[in-house]
Amino acid sequence: MTPVESALLSTTHYPTAFNVFDEARLLGEHTDLVIRANDREFQVHKIILCGCSPYFRVLLSTNWTRTAEHFYDIPGMSRNIVSLIIQYAYTRSVLITEENVLELLVAADQFIVSGLIDACCQFLESRLCPENCIGICMFTEDFHSCSKLRHKAKLYILQHFEEVLQVSEEFLELSVEQLEEIIDKDELIVKQEEVVFEAVLHWIDHAPESRRNHIAMLLPKVRMGLMTTDYFINNVKSNALVMENEACTPLIINAMKALFEFDMDLQEPTSSELIHQLTRPRLPSAILLATGGWSGGNPTNVIEAYDANADRWVNVTLEDERPRAYHGTAVLDEFVYCIGGYDSVEYFNSVRKLSFITQSWHEVAPMYERRCYVSVAVLDGFIYAIGGFDGHVRLKSAERYDPNANQWALTASMNEQRSDASATSLQVYAVKDTTRNQWLSCIYNTVGGFDGASRLRSAETYNPLTDIWCDIASMYNPRSNFGIEVVDDQLFAVGGFNGFSTTSDVECYDEKTNEWSDANEMVIFRSALSCCVVSGLPNMAQYAAQRDVDQIQDESDSE
Repeated sequence: MTPVESALLSTTHYPTAFNVFDEARLLGEHTDLVIRANDREFQVHKIILCGCSPYFRVLLSTNWTRTAEHFYDIPGMSRNIVSLIIQYAYTRSVLITEENVLELLVAADQFIVSGLIDACCQFLESRLCPENCIGICMFTEDFHSCSKLRHKAKLYILQHFEEVLQVSEEFLELSVEQLEEIIDKDELIVKQEEVVFEAVLHWIDHAPESRRNHIAMLLPKVRMGLMTTDYFINNVKSNALVMENEACTPLIINAMKALFEFDMDLQEPTSSELIHQLTRPRLPSAILLATGGWSGGNPTNVIEAYDANADRWVNVTLEDERPRAYHGTAVLDEFVYCIGGYDSVEYFNSVRKLSFITQSWHEVAPMYERRCYVSVAVLDGFIYAIGGFDGHVRLKSAERYDPNANQWALTASMNEQRSDASATSLQVYAVKDTTRNQWLSCIYNTVGGFDGASRLRSAETYNPLTDIWCDIASMYNPRSNFGIEVVDDQLFAVGGFNGFSTTSDVECYDEKTNEWSDANEMVIFRSALSCCVVSGLPNMAQYAAQRDVDQIQDESDSE
């Protein structure tokens, strides 16, 4: 683990009596036990240790003879760690550092000092990084009391797998069972499945003589059916380790059947279960949420989540959300905020937030202004609501929400009244100069819309370095009042109005190829919706498409 600054753990203030006890300990007053560690003696009070640790309470209850003074030896533990354990027993405060945290955690676990165990785990959790996450995960395997930290470390490995591969020396020390467990998970986040195969080869190459036969155990966990055919043929099927191991042959045959989608004239039977495993998409690193909007002549409260890896939409609506359209959404921490909007009767200044973890809605402080057709942005931990329409006039005002204070504050107004603004970018969408409290124009991509006569398919991109707008590929379908967001470097245009009807179709733009392609349609057609992207959820499976065969069939039957 990389050296970092030390941290001081301190809980709430304890009564003055504890300070008196600690002072008495240091002066040797009224002590009734001597703890010895590495030739150093610590005079302590039994009752204080018993109040901190069930271990000492049992040890010091009936097993001690009635003599004036008792000694207890702690072999194999440094005097500094013993001193910290005693200090925590008296003060509930201890200095935890990168250098002492692991040894201190072992001691706290041995003596069942639960508060100190939690403090050490919190310290390690706050410092999880690609270099140390595997080490922390492996270290905590022997500690039942550290199950939460172990879970966090495993999740960190899965969500940062590609970074871990690049910098972690501990990756090469994994056992084959540990590596198999990691690459078998749906939660493993990789941009391409090829990364998983390369990781297996990298691990084997660290000790080729003892590990080469493990290719047959690890290859079924690589989802070869998700690879490009060129990579599979040139890098997997022709790999020397794969070719020399006969156990890999049926795996390669099934992978070819999955990739080329026809029954090959070979004697080996097709394993539908194995083919499903080879083509089963992993969970996405991020989901696209489409919230609310106008559908069938009425506002809707429907929320759908798009799983790009499975190319499927999932209905994740919570019924206690109020229908709204022409609203804005923003993601901050573990919440999505629905801001302003209109329900055909009322223009809202209300704001509600949805917790992705608890899946519950909460009302937060309302805005100063009622705003539909509002533009929303997040910057430096604040949410900005910009412009919009209050039911009477277009607005040029803007306000900022502080989630810590649960308060909105008016900020500098824009130069012009503005509503119905809809723009996004693959990089930066809107910039506010917080030092001068002024808005700066910084729009890079603009897509679709309405020119006063018809809905548009066209799209343009702006290069701020040359100050020039250029045409890019047009969408397949014209649309206005649609949702737009970026997921995995792809620009998604979602729903909207095409000039004749509200639509549910979705298409995405690839900047590298300058091409649009169709994505799966939403469950419902709608316009005036709002989209946002959520990443890094620990419960991502609750928002993603089902992965199991029977669950997918049940989901298809219900549509």
